[in-house]
Amino acid sequence: MKTLREVRIGDTVQVVKLHGEGAVKRRILDMGLTRGTKVWVRKVAPLGDPIEVTVRGYELSIRKADAEMVEVE
Repeated sequence: MKTLREVRIGDTVQVVKLHGEGAVKRRILDMGLTRGTKVWVRKVAPLGDPIEVTVRGYELSIRKADAEMVEVE
């Protein structure tokens, strides 16, 4: 299992599954990170938090903790 947090800068991956529950999972879904969505990792902050990605044509910054809940391939 590989998570969005482990993806290197410049790689494009596809969302396979979302972990977590309740409001946290709902927030991730609302950001557009749904199953089958392509995600391109643009940048990672110097200390690793947050991660900037491109999803569905827009840029999104996501925390490390939330990125760990997104399983990708």
